[in-house]
Amino acid sequence: MIVRPAQLRPIPSFLLPFTHSPPQARCLHQRATATATSIPKTIPFVPNSKTFLKLIGRDLIKHSDKIKSWNSLFTLTSEQLKELGVEPPRTRRYLLRWREKFRKGQFGIGGDLKYVEKGSATLRVVEVEEPNNTMGSATLAPGKRKVVVNVPAGKEATSVTVENMVQVKGVHIKGAHTIVGPSVQPLKGGSAAKIEVKEGLWEDRRGHKIEGGERRQAEVRAKKRGEERRAAR
Repeated sequence: MIVRPAQLRPIPSFLLPFTHSPPQARCLHQRATATATSIPKTIPFVPNSKTFLKLIGRDLIKHSDKIKSWNSLFTLTSEQLKELGVEPPRTRRYLLRWREKFRKGQFGIGGDLKYVEKGSATLRVVEVEEPNNTMGSATLAPGKRKVVVNVPAGKEATSVTVENMVQVKGVHIKGAHTIVGPSVQPLKGGSAAKIEVKEGLWEDRRGHKIEGGERRQAEVRAKKRGEERRAAR
């Protein structure tokens, strides 16, 4: 009599011990991690989503009641923005483009400011060492140069240590100590100025079409010439 060995049946997968995480769980975790890391930190000049929408202009401030949080601002998709009523499509593209610029640290004027109070920052002119300036001038001693720095409101530049001084980009000095630049307002006395958050300060201005733009320019001009000839008869 021949005894055949018992055939081994495969064990169902649901009875096997759990040794690895399901692919779906890993994907969800990676997606959540990527989303969390893609949300940049606020900066003194842009402390919340409402200020961001106000600065970039294009009337996006009217959607601030729909995009209420900083996280929402940087996680909403184009489709979700559409559902919230952000129209037309070019406005959504504009918002998404500025969102990516902010992630990369590409700010408009005021983005490098450190001391901001209620949307306003004070600027002052200070003299710093400049070994290459050996000649000097009537308003500047040799070995010095003038720069614009951000200081706390109501404070002199001497109240800020050299290590904490932040040179302000996008502005320059005219004459002895006049600070000029986009949206820069001189303060009383003329030795200081301020920058304030305002509608469209960072806005990328759209070009204006002249006679229908490049594609329709020849057509529009031909029609105008025809009208002028008919009017001259």
